[in-house]
Amino acid sequence: MALQNIGAGNSDDAFYRYKMPRMITKIEGRGNGIKTNVVNMVDIAKALARPASYTTKYFGCELGAQSKFDEKTGTSHVNGAHDTPKLAALLENFIKKYVQCYGCGNPETEILITKTQMIQLKCAACGFVSDVDMRDKLTTFIIKNPPEVKKGSKDKKAMRRAEKERLKEGEAADEEMKKLRKEVKKKVPSSSKNGTAKSTSSKKKGSGSDEDRTLPTHNQIDEKEAADDEDDDDDVQWQTDTSLDAARQRIQEQLSAVTADMVMLSTVEPEKKKKAASKVSDGSENGGDQKDKLVGEVKASLKKGVGAKELQAHLVALPGSSQEKISALYEALFEGVDKGFAKEAIKKKSYLAVVAAGEEGSQLLLLHAIEEFSCKSTSNALKEVALVLKALYDADVLEEEPIVQWYSKGLKGDNKDSLLWKNVQPFIDWLQSAESESEEE
Repeated sequence: MALQNIGAGNSDDAFYRYKMPRMITKIEGRGNGIKTNVVNMVDIAKALARPASYTTKYFGCELGAQSKFDEKTGTSHVNGAHDTPKLAALLENFIKKYVQCYGCGNPETEILITKTQMIQLKCAACGFVSDVDMRDKLTTFIIKNPPEVKKGSKDKKAMRRAEKERLKEGEAADEEMKKLRKEVKKKVPSSSKNGTAKSTSSKKKGSGSDEDRTLPTHNQIDEKEAADDEDDDDDVQWQTDTSLDAARQRIQEQLSAVTADMVMLSTVEPEKKKKAASKVSDGSENGGDQKDKLVGEVKASLKKGVGAKELQAHLVALPGSSQEKISALYEALFEGVDKGFAKEAIKKKSYLAVVAAGEEGSQLLLLHAIEEFSCKSTSNALKEVALVLKALYDADVLEEEPIVQWYSKGLKGDNKDSLLWKNVQPFIDWLQSAESESEEE
């Protein structure tokens, strides 16, 4: 089967990896019943990742003729006699409008239908969301016959994440086992200064070279204790060493390596909490300076005209938590705006969409950034917070589930009577009523 590059602009690129079959047509019938059959329409549509009914319907809309795609037989017919170059030119127009990304020109896009019945193309390569011209006749057909949703994509991502986490935990456990074995090799029991005495000669009995390479078994521990009891002197006063190293050694002798590490966590944790408590005061003093630096960095990047992807990569390299970075981005984007926050959010949605589409929970971080900015900024920002949420929801930057989760958590918090939640409530009511209506339909 002869193949060609997808898109006329890439026809001369010998290394272009997106290809589709060349169109093959066949004229059938005669007189008023003459039709043009696109023989390999199914293969072309599969290469474009679009239903074959879309391309067939597009031919009919552009030619002003009846067209039909039979799902059972896979045949595509357009009334009238049409030559192959003419249909190929129409297919090229279809690719430009409904397949290629408007940003990077990559054909690896997915059709999305928004809540407001608008058609968008989401690019899997650059993440750009293209708005399709709704004046085209085919848009009505697409809305009535939406593409099939790929099921299980989120489940697959979750499974991949869980698999990576399991591998990391397994590698960490292996490293811990290696460290513990090295410690057991290095540590040779000896009499301590405070009167602790142990017999070294009894540990060498029946041990051989294997004891140096493996952890001591329960039988070996019993033999050591019995030998120690025989060598004890009546005048020696035994004391219990309560230091952290002695406790770790006793736990290693009684438990397996993994269990010993779990038990030691309970002794080390209080020390970590004390250190963390001592650092809280210093962190609170430097927190404001840190955020101001982040806001300054983002403003400097925006003045240079940096794109959304480049700005996200720059943010990742900066110090600070994910919440601080997203809050700094939101403040830099909307600082100085007095009115029309919703319109400003639409203009700068590409920056917000990039951070919201990051790791799991990024949308909640963005919502917290909106909350923080609205509460400390002008009264107009607080009044228009519902409009901003609606605009970002319509633009598919925010989804319903994290919005409702954020609102429910806010009502349970200390500031549940805040003016913010009263202003957000109408949007939440609309969101839930719209969802219930769609379920009833």
